[in-house]
Amino acid sequence: MGVVPVRLIATDLDGTIVRSDGTISDRTAKALAAAEDCGVTVVLVTGRPPRWIAPVAEATGHHGVVICSNGGLVYDLHTEQVMESFLIPARTVAEVVDILHGAMPELAFAVETGADVYRSHGYRGGWITSPEDDTVSFPLNEVTKYEAAKLLASHPTIGADELLERARDLVGHLVEATHSNGRGLIEMGALGVSKATTLARYAGELGITAEDVVAFGDMPNDLPMLAWAGISYAVANAHPLVLQAVDNKTASNDDDGVAEVIEQLLQA
Repeated sequence: MGVVPVRLIATDLDGTIVRSDGTISDRTAKALAAAEDCGVTVVLVTGRPPRWIAPVAEATGHHGVVICSNGGLVYDLHTEQVMESFLIPARTVAEVVDILHGAMPELAFAVETGADVYRSHGYRGGWITSPEDDTVSFPLNEVTKYEAAKLLASHPTIGADELLERARDLVGHLVEATHSNGRGLIEMGALGVSKATTLARYAGELGITAEDVVAFGDMPNDLPMLAWAGISYAVANAHPLVLQAVDNKTASNDDDGVAEVIEQLLQA
C-alpha cells in the first residue's frame, strides 16, 4: 500500500453511512478504522445533536471529534464534551420564530442547545429516540428563550423542499436554513455557520486544506461541505439536488457506498 492520497475523510451519518435500518455495517466501520490506521483523520459531520452520537461512536469505534448540529457544535468523543459552539443568539431565535410563525401559523418549533431540546406544542421532528421526546413540550415563548445550536421548524403539510425555499426567503438574512430529510422539517443554524465552515476551521487547525479532503453526503445540509472539499461523493440514494451538484457518485448507504470508496483510496 502506498501513500494514501487524502489526509481527511469527512462523512455525513444518516443516509450516508447509517443504513435505512439505523445501523452502520461492519464493512463501513472497518473501512473507517483502516483509514485512521493509515494516518487519515476521519471526521463525522452530522445534523445530529451530541446526545444522538453515542450509538454511532460505539459502532465505528471512533475516538476523535464529531461536528454536530450542521456545524453548530464540535463534540469530543473522548471527553464527551462540547469543544466549540457556534450558536444562534436567543434574540435572533425569537425574531426568526416570530417571522416564520407569522407567515406560516401551522409551524411548530424546537431549539437544540447542544445538551437539551425544547419543543413547542405540535412539533414533530421525525427522529424519536425515547418516549419522552414526543410528549414533553413547552409554550413557544419558553422555547425562544434559549440560544440555539440548531433551530428547527416542522409543518404538518408542507414538504421540506418547499418549506426550505419559503424560510430562506423570509429569514435567510438571519440564519442559515437547510434540511436533511424528506419530511416537513427544516433546520436553521447561526448565520454563516454550516458543515463546511466548521469542518474547514477544524481541518485548518490540523494544517489540512480542502484539497486534502474527501467528503461524503446525501442531503441539502451536506451541500456546503461537499462544495468545499477537494473531492466529494454523493451516495446513490442522495437528494436530487445533491446528485446534481456532485460529480462523483458511489453506491447507496444500504450498499456501503462510502466504504467502497475508502477501500479504493487505501489501495491507491
